Amino acid sequence: MTKFVFVTGGVVSSLGKGIASASLAALLESRGLKVTLIKLDPYLNVDPGTMSPFQHGEVFVTDDGAETDLDLGHYERFITTRMRRANNFTTGQIYKSVLEKERRGDYLGKTVQVIPHVTNEIQEFVRRGAGIGLAEAVDVAICEIGGTVGDIESLPFLEAVRQLALKLGPNNSAFVHLTYLPYIAAAGELKTKPTQHTVQKLREIGIQPDALLCRADRPIPEEEREKISLFTNVAEWGVISLWDVDTIYKVPRLLHEQGLDGLICDKLRLNTPPANLKRWDALVKEVEHPLSEVRIAMVGKYVELSDSYKSVNEALRHAGMHNHARVLIDHIDSETITPDTVDQLAAYDAILVPGGFGVRGVEGKIATARYAREHKVPYLGICLGMQVATIEYARHVAGLAKANSTEFDPATPDPVIALITEWKNADGSIQKRNEKSDLGGTMRLGAQSSDVAPGTLAYSIYGPVVTERHRHRYEANVNYLDRLRESGLVISALTQREHLTEIVELPQSVHPWFVGVQFHPEFKSTPWDGHPLFNAFVKAALVHHAAEGGKPAESAAAAPAGKLMKAVS
Repeated sequence: MTKFVFVTGGVVSSLGKGIASASLAALLESRGLKVTLIKLDPYLNVDPGTMSPFQHGEVFVTDDGAETDLDLGHYERFITTRMRRANNFTTGQIYKSVLEKERRGDYLGKTVQVIPHVTNEIQEFVRRGAGIGLAEAVDVAICEIGGTVGDIESLPFLEAVRQLALKLGPNNSAFVHLTYLPYIAAAGELKTKPTQHTVQKLREIGIQPDALLCRADRPIPEEEREKISLFTNVAEWGVISLWDVDTIYKVPRLLHEQGLDGLICDKLRLNTPPANLKRWDALVKEVEHPLSEVRIAMVGKYVELSDSYKSVNEALRHAGMHNHARVLIDHIDSETITPDTVDQLAAYDAILVPGGFGVRGVEGKIATARYAREHKVPYLGICLGMQVATIEYARHVAGLAKANSTEFDPATPDPVIALITEWKNADGSIQKRNEKSDLGGTMRLGAQSSDVAPGTLAYSIYGPVVTERHRHRYEANVNYLDRLRESGLVISALTQREHLTEIVELPQSVHPWFVGVQFHPEFKSTPWDGHPLFNAFVKAALVHHAAEGGKPAESAAAAPAGKLMKAVS
């Protein structure tokens, strides 16, 4: 029987529920259990696909083509279970499903209400995410409830999981609450009152947490832990200090050493071997003791919010680990890149242009691709980064001076990038669209395979076939491929069905490492394996660094570890 752990948050948002949930899942997996995670998002959007990155951060895409919350990226990086569409759902999806049932008459004329109809639907979605009734049912499903306790949006979710825990019976569910202890400098102490209040609010709803993860900028003294235990009715061993650390990969051991996984296994009556954290310890050692260092410029348009490029950042760091290097990432606003300012990129060992939508900042990205091409700096273009590299090459090498994408200039005489009208979905179905189609659900999404041309750089990285996840609307125009090839651009991978461009590169005889990919390889990177494309990119950056007379590798070890990864908060 699948058992459940429900993770909630209080006091403030952005405390790191995703990392905490993923870390607990990693601990349970290290005990030999099959684990999955489910994210319940309380917003009314059907999915985050049309939300601004400034509002929501990155949109993570699963193999089956779901646009999901970025926390699913944390889940896939921490455990072996792959996420799918059912692992993330929103209030919008719940109400959409309920209203469709009401229109069909499924409720037999009853008055449709939040309780029981909405809460029952939430429970059904949770069971579906856990794979109950299917061959892939898991031992433990960890359900992270977005938002903060006390928000009106999350109340139906909290009521639903309260009911579900009651239905599951004793020892089949546990509640973990993530809270915050602010440090008041004037008083010189951590304050427990916000934690007392958020647990009080949770108990008013009918939920008594079994464990409290208390976030703070420092370890919580024993006296404060005793006080929290007394006022929240949580056993003292269930009050766990979760302080800021310099790498998120320290969090599993931090939780394990305070007994969280043991507490959960006891509550759920799970008889397992002890947790084996050897690989986590080895990972942290690799993070803390790099042999070299490279600096990479990421030229994007959503740089004000680092979560907009969460998976790309992590993929670069994973590749750094596999190259025994610390990767320092500078996010540069593409709107600030002009022909007069592009020389600032000379300070970097490699350049990455990530994905994005809309015309803002595009000319800066095109100028960036040109700089990397002409100055032989390693370049990786992802999605839009591939498209701007194609536009740049068409303009300045292939002789198509006004080349552009119809996304940015619908009247361009040379649309080397254009909207495709038909493509094959991840499930094999055929989807069609035009310029008037809704933005939501009109993209090529999910995992698709492409054939890679022998003798190319892409072939040396991927082999004969590449399967990666996609999220885009516009494609390289097949009518211009011959013109681009004749001018020297290598089209090194095409989709197997439509023969659309998936990878472009420059011959290594003219550039040491220049690759653009239409897909999003960052979604498949993990700290254990890295990703072959990012591993090769960082290796090329190291070669460029050495060729440009970079500092000896030993000097990198003195750099502060905090620059490598953002703290758990």
